[in-house]
Amino acid sequence: MNMGARPPELADLVRVQDRLTFIYLERCQIHRDANAITSTDERGIIHIPAATLGALLLGPGTTVSQQAMVLMAESGSTVVWVGEEGVRYYAHGRSLSHSSRLLEAQARLMVNERSRLRVAREMYAMRFEGEDVKGLTMQQLRGREGARVRRAYRENAARTGVPWTKREYDVEDFEGSDYVNQALSAANTSLYGVVHSVIVALGCAPGLGFVHTGHTRSFVYDIADLYKADLTIPLAFDLAAQKPLDVGAEARRALRDLMHGGAFLDRCVRDIRHLLLEDDTEPDPADDVVELWDGSRGSVPGGTGYGAER
Repeated sequence: MNMGARPPELADLVRVQDRLTFIYLERCQIHRDANAITSTDERGIIHIPAATLGALLLGPGTTVSQQAMVLMAESGSTVVWVGEEGVRYYAHGRSLSHSSRLLEAQARLMVNERSRLRVAREMYAMRFEGEDVKGLTMQQLRGREGARVRRAYRENAARTGVPWTKREYDVEDFEGSDYVNQALSAANTSLYGVVHSVIVALGCAPGLGFVHTGHTRSFVYDIADLYKADLTIPLAFDLAAQKPLDVGAEARRALRDLMHGGAFLDRCVRDIRHLLLEDDTEPDPADDVVELWDGSRGSVPGGTGYGAER
Protein backbone atom coordinates (compact mmCIF):
# COMPACT_ATOMS: atom_id res chain seq x y z
CA MET A 1 0.00 0.00 0.00
CA ASN A 2 1.39 3.40 -1.00
CA MET A 3 1.36 5.67 2.05
CA GLY A 4 2.70 8.68 0.10
CA ALA A 5 5.76 10.79 0.83
CA ARG A 6 7.09 11.08 4.35
CA PRO A 7 5.92 14.23 6.14
CA PRO A 8 8.50 17.01 6.41
CA GLU A 9 10.75 16.95 9.45
CA LEU A 10 10.19 19.69 12.02
CA ALA A 11 13.61 21.13 11.30
CA ASP A 12 12.63 21.53 7.62
CA LEU A 13 9.60 23.69 8.35
CA VAL A 14 10.05 27.40 7.71
CA ARG A 15 9.38 29.76 10.60
CA VAL A 16 6.17 31.76 10.20
CA GLN A 17 7.92 35.12 9.87
CA ASP A 18 9.95 33.72 6.95
CA ARG A 19 6.99 32.19 5.13
CA LEU A 20 4.93 33.50 2.26
CA THR A 21 2.00 35.03 4.16
CA PHE A 22 -0.74 33.99 1.72
CA ILE A 23 -1.01 32.45 -1.74
CA TYR A 24 -4.28 32.74 -3.66
CA LEU A 25 -5.21 30.12 -6.28
CA GLU A 26 -8.29 29.86 -8.49
CA ARG A 27 -9.55 27.73 -11.42
CA CYS A 28 -6.99 24.96 -10.98
CA GLN A 29 -6.48 21.47 -9.61
CA ILE A 30 -4.41 21.23 -6.44
CA HIS A 31 -2.51 18.04 -5.63
CA ARG A 32 0.56 16.87 -3.78
CA ASP A 33 3.95 15.94 -5.23
CA ALA A 34 6.27 14.72 -2.44
CA ASN A 35 6.42 17.69 -0.03
CA ALA A 36 5.15 20.30 -2.49
CA ILE A 37 1.69 21.52 -3.36
CA THR A 38 1.04 21.51 -7.12
CA SER A 39 -1.34 23.80 -8.97
CA THR A 40 -2.40 22.67 -12.45
CA ASP A 41 -4.29 24.77 -15.00
CA GLU A 42 -4.24 25.33 -18.76
CA ARG A 43 -0.83 27.03 -18.45
CA GLY A 44 0.85 24.03 -16.84
CA ILE A 45 1.95 22.93 -13.36
CA ILE A 46 3.62 24.96 -10.64
CA HIS A 47 5.16 23.54 -7.47
CA ILE A 48 4.88 25.34 -4.12
CA PRO A 49 6.93 23.99 -1.18
CA ALA A 50 4.30 23.44 1.52
CA ALA A 51 6.70 24.32 4.34
CA THR A 52 6.96 27.89 2.97
CA LEU A 53 3.21 28.53 3.07
CA GLY A 54 1.43 30.43 5.80
CA ALA A 55 -2.06 30.15 4.35
CA LEU A 56 -3.44 28.90 1.05
CA LEU A 57 -6.53 30.78 -0.16
CA LEU A 58 -8.68 28.68 -2.49
CA GLY A 59 -10.86 30.69 -4.85
CA PRO A 60 -13.55 29.73 -7.39
CA GLY A 61 -12.96 26.76 -9.65
CA THR A 62 -10.43 25.00 -7.42
CA THR A 63 -10.43 21.32 -6.59
CA VAL A 64 -8.07 19.95 -3.95
CA SER A 65 -7.01 16.39 -3.22
CA GLN A 66 -7.03 14.69 0.18
CA GLN A 67 -3.25 14.22 0.07
CA ALA A 68 -2.71 17.93 -0.57
CA MET A 69 -4.78 18.72 2.51
CA VAL A 70 -2.79 16.19 4.56
CA LEU A 71 0.46 17.87 3.51
CA MET A 72 -0.83 21.31 4.47
CA ALA A 73 -1.76 20.01 7.91
CA GLU A 74 1.63 18.33 8.36
CA SER A 75 3.36 21.58 7.38
CA GLY A 76 1.58 23.73 9.96
CA SER A 77 -0.27 25.75 7.32
CA THR A 78 -3.93 26.65 6.90
CA VAL A 79 -6.37 26.46 4.01
CA VAL A 80 -9.13 29.07 3.62
CA TRP A 81 -11.97 28.81 1.09
CA VAL A 82 -12.77 32.27 -0.25
CA GLY A 83 -14.47 34.10 -3.10
CA GLU A 84 -12.74 35.55 -6.12
CA GLU A 85 -9.34 37.09 -5.31
CA GLY A 86 -9.90 36.46 -1.60
CA VAL A 87 -13.14 38.45 -1.44
CA ARG A 88 -15.71 36.73 0.84
CA TYR A 89 -14.80 34.14 3.46
CA TYR A 90 -16.57 30.76 3.35
CA ALA A 91 -14.69 28.29 5.52
CA HIS A 92 -11.25 27.44 6.85
CA GLY A 93 -9.22 24.40 7.77
CA ARG A 94 -6.86 25.13 10.63
CA SER A 95 -4.99 28.04 12.12
CA LEU A 96 -1.59 29.15 10.90
CA SER A 97 0.43 27.37 13.60
CA HIS A 98 0.07 25.00 16.52
CA SER A 99 0.44 27.85 18.98
CA SER A 100 -2.65 29.35 20.65
CA ARG A 101 -0.64 32.41 21.68
CA LEU A 102 -2.67 34.97 19.71
CA LEU A 103 -5.99 33.42 20.70
CA GLU A 104 -5.07 33.36 24.38
CA ALA A 105 -3.82 36.95 24.22
CA GLN A 106 -7.05 38.03 22.54
CA ALA A 107 -9.22 36.31 25.17
CA ARG A 108 -7.12 37.63 28.07
CA LEU A 109 -7.27 41.21 26.80
CA MET A 110 -10.99 41.07 26.03
CA VAL A 111 -12.28 39.74 29.37
CA ASN A 112 -10.47 42.38 31.46
CA GLU A 113 -12.20 45.77 31.28
CA ARG A 114 -8.98 47.77 31.65
CA SER A 115 -7.05 45.90 28.95
CA ARG A 116 -10.10 45.82 26.66
CA LEU A 117 -10.35 49.61 26.92
CA ARG A 118 -6.63 49.89 26.18
CA VAL A 119 -6.98 47.83 22.98
CA ALA A 120 -10.11 49.71 21.92
CA ARG A 121 -8.30 53.02 22.39
CA GLU A 122 -5.41 51.74 20.32
CA MET A 123 -7.83 50.78 17.55
CA TYR A 124 -9.12 54.34 17.53
CA ALA A 125 -5.60 55.76 17.80
CA MET A 126 -4.65 53.90 14.61
CA ARG A 127 -7.34 55.95 12.82
CA PHE A 128 -6.34 59.31 14.36
CA GLU A 129 -2.69 59.59 13.42
CA GLY A 130 -0.79 62.04 15.60
CA GLU A 131 -3.63 62.51 18.10
CA ASP A 132 -3.54 61.49 21.77
CA VAL A 133 -6.70 59.53 22.66
CA LYS A 134 -5.43 57.80 25.79
CA GLY A 135 -7.57 59.85 28.16
CA LEU A 136 -10.82 59.63 26.20
CA THR A 137 -13.79 57.53 27.28
CA MET A 138 -15.45 55.08 24.90
CA GLN A 139 -18.32 57.55 24.43
CA GLN A 140 -15.88 60.29 23.45
CA LEU A 141 -14.02 57.94 21.12
CA ARG A 142 -17.24 56.89 19.40
CA GLY A 143 -18.17 60.55 18.93
CA ARG A 144 -14.82 61.41 17.42
CA GLU A 145 -14.95 58.36 15.14
CA GLY A 146 -18.46 59.28 13.99
CA ALA A 147 -17.27 62.77 13.10
CA ARG A 148 -14.29 61.32 11.20
CA VAL A 149 -16.49 59.01 9.12
CA ARG A 150 -19.02 61.77 8.36
CA ARG A 151 -16.13 63.97 7.23
CA ALA A 152 -14.92 61.17 4.93
CA TYR A 153 -18.38 60.95 3.37
CA ARG A 154 -18.52 64.72 2.81
CA GLU A 155 -15.01 64.90 1.34
CA ASN A 156 -15.61 62.05 -1.08
CA ALA A 157 -18.98 63.46 -2.09
CA ALA A 158 -17.28 66.78 -2.91
CA ARG A 159 -14.44 65.02 -4.74
CA THR A 160 -16.74 62.95 -6.98
CA GLY A 161 -19.78 65.20 -7.22
CA VAL A 162 -22.02 62.42 -5.91
CA PRO A 163 -24.83 63.67 -3.63
CA TRP A 164 -24.71 62.30 -0.10
CA THR A 165 -27.37 62.39 2.59
CA LYS A 166 -26.85 59.54 5.05
CA ARG A 167 -25.90 55.88 5.35
CA GLU A 168 -28.92 53.69 4.61
CA TYR A 169 -28.98 49.92 4.17
CA ASP A 170 -31.88 47.46 4.22
CA VAL A 171 -30.73 43.83 4.12
CA GLU A 172 -34.11 42.87 2.66
CA ASP A 173 -33.97 45.50 -0.11
CA PHE A 174 -30.45 46.03 -1.43
CA GLU A 175 -31.61 47.96 -4.51
CA GLY A 176 -33.84 50.22 -2.44
CA SER A 177 -30.95 52.51 -1.53
CA ASP A 178 -28.98 54.84 -3.79
CA TYR A 179 -25.84 53.93 -5.76
CA VAL A 180 -23.33 54.98 -3.15
CA ASN A 181 -25.10 53.10 -0.35
CA GLN A 182 -25.33 49.97 -2.48
CA ALA A 183 -21.62 50.21 -3.31
CA LEU A 184 -20.76 50.76 0.35
CA SER A 185 -22.75 47.72 1.42
CA ALA A 186 -21.21 45.43 -1.20
CA ALA A 187 -17.66 46.67 -0.63
CA ASN A 188 -17.94 46.44 3.17
CA THR A 189 -19.31 42.89 2.97
CA SER A 190 -16.32 41.90 0.83
CA LEU A 191 -13.92 43.66 3.20
CA TYR A 192 -15.39 41.66 6.09
CA GLY A 193 -14.70 38.47 4.16
CA VAL A 194 -11.04 39.28 3.59
CA VAL A 195 -10.49 40.34 7.21
CA HIS A 196 -12.29 37.21 8.43
CA SER A 197 -9.91 35.09 6.34
CA VAL A 198 -6.87 36.70 7.97
CA ILE A 199 -8.29 36.38 11.49
CA VAL A 200 -8.99 32.65 11.22
CA ALA A 201 -5.65 32.01 9.48
CA LEU A 202 -3.89 33.53 12.50
CA GLY A 203 -5.88 31.37 14.91
CA CYS A 204 -7.83 34.26 16.49
CA ALA A 205 -11.51 34.20 17.44
CA PRO A 206 -13.77 36.22 15.08
CA GLY A 207 -16.35 36.67 17.86
CA LEU A 208 -14.11 38.18 20.57
CA GLY A 209 -14.31 41.88 19.76
CA PHE A 210 -13.11 44.92 21.69
CA VAL A 211 -15.27 47.72 20.28
CA HIS A 212 -18.00 45.53 18.81
CA THR A 213 -19.63 42.85 20.96
CA GLY A 214 -22.41 40.26 20.94
CA HIS A 215 -21.86 38.93 17.40
CA THR A 216 -19.89 35.98 16.02
CA ARG A 217 -17.95 38.44 13.82
CA SER A 218 -17.36 41.22 16.36
CA PHE A 219 -13.56 41.13 15.96
CA VAL A 220 -13.98 41.10 12.17
CA TYR A 221 -15.94 44.36 12.39
CA ASP A 222 -13.32 45.82 14.76
CA ILE A 223 -10.48 45.20 12.33
CA ALA A 224 -12.42 46.08 9.17
CA ASP A 225 -13.32 49.49 10.61
CA LEU A 226 -9.62 50.38 10.56
CA TYR A 227 -9.67 50.44 6.76
CA LYS A 228 -13.07 51.70 5.57
CA ALA A 229 -12.13 55.38 5.29
CA ASP A 230 -9.12 54.45 3.14
CA LEU A 231 -10.69 51.69 1.06
CA THR A 232 -14.43 51.18 0.83
CA ILE A 233 -15.70 54.76 1.23
CA PRO A 234 -13.63 56.29 -1.63
CA LEU A 235 -14.30 53.19 -3.76
CA ALA A 236 -18.07 53.48 -3.24
CA PHE A 237 -18.20 57.13 -4.27
CA ASP A 238 -16.04 56.45 -7.34
CA LEU A 239 -18.44 53.70 -8.45
CA ALA A 240 -21.52 55.80 -7.71
CA ALA A 241 -20.12 58.48 -10.01
CA GLN A 242 -19.83 55.87 -12.80
CA LYS A 243 -23.32 54.35 -12.18
CA PRO A 244 -22.52 50.80 -13.34
CA LEU A 245 -25.35 48.39 -14.21
CA ASP A 246 -24.42 45.96 -11.43
CA VAL A 247 -22.98 48.13 -8.66
CA GLY A 248 -22.63 45.21 -6.21
CA ALA A 249 -20.51 43.09 -8.54
CA GLU A 250 -18.44 46.09 -9.60
CA ALA A 251 -17.78 46.99 -5.95
CA ARG A 252 -16.52 43.48 -5.20
CA ARG A 253 -14.26 43.48 -8.25
CA ALA A 254 -12.93 46.96 -7.52
CA LEU A 255 -12.05 46.03 -3.94
CA ARG A 256 -10.39 42.83 -5.18
CA ASP A 257 -8.23 44.89 -7.55
CA LEU A 258 -7.25 47.31 -4.76
CA MET A 259 -6.11 44.37 -2.65
CA HIS A 260 -4.27 42.61 -5.46
CA GLY A 261 -0.66 41.82 -4.64
CA GLY A 262 -1.02 40.94 -0.97
CA ALA A 263 -0.05 44.27 0.60
CA PHE A 264 -3.41 44.61 2.34
CA LEU A 265 -3.18 41.09 3.78
CA ASP A 266 0.26 41.83 5.18
CA ARG A 267 -1.02 45.09 6.69
CA CYS A 268 -3.96 43.31 8.30
CA VAL A 269 -1.69 40.66 9.84
CA ARG A 270 0.65 43.32 11.24
CA ASP A 271 -2.23 45.32 12.72
CA ILE A 272 -3.76 42.31 14.49
CA ARG A 273 -0.44 41.27 15.96
CA HIS A 274 0.26 44.86 17.05
CA LEU A 275 -3.06 45.05 18.88
CA LEU A 276 -2.83 41.68 20.65
CA LEU A 277 0.85 41.13 21.40
CA GLU A 278 3.29 43.12 23.50
CA ASP A 279 6.14 40.94 22.26
CA ASP A 280 5.67 40.56 18.51
CA THR A 281 8.05 37.61 18.06
CA GLU A 282 6.33 34.55 16.61
CA PRO A 283 6.61 31.03 17.99
CA ASP A 284 7.94 28.42 15.60
CA PRO A 285 5.00 26.72 13.82
CA ALA A 286 6.79 23.40 14.35
CA ASP A 287 6.46 23.78 18.13
CA ASP A 288 3.60 21.43 18.99
CA VAL A 289 3.49 22.16 22.72
CA VAL A 290 0.61 21.10 24.94
CA GLU A 291 0.81 22.06 28.61
CA LEU A 292 -1.48 21.59 31.59
CA TRP A 293 -2.94 24.56 33.46
CA ASP A 294 -1.99 24.55 37.15
CA GLY A 295 -3.78 27.54 38.62
CA SER A 296 -1.51 30.03 40.35
CA ARG A 297 1.54 27.98 39.37
CA GLY A 298 0.88 28.71 35.70
CA SER A 299 1.46 25.75 33.40
CA VAL A 300 3.22 22.42 33.78
CA PRO A 301 4.41 20.05 31.04
CA GLY A 302 1.82 17.80 29.42
CA GLY A 303 2.42 14.17 28.52
CA THR A 304 3.76 13.46 32.00
CA GLY A 305 2.36 11.09 34.60
CA TYR A 306 1.35 12.92 37.78
CA GLY A 307 -0.27 10.00 39.60
CA ALA A 308 2.27 10.10 42.45
CA GLU A 309 1.39 13.72 43.39
CA ARG A 310 -0.45 14.30 46.68
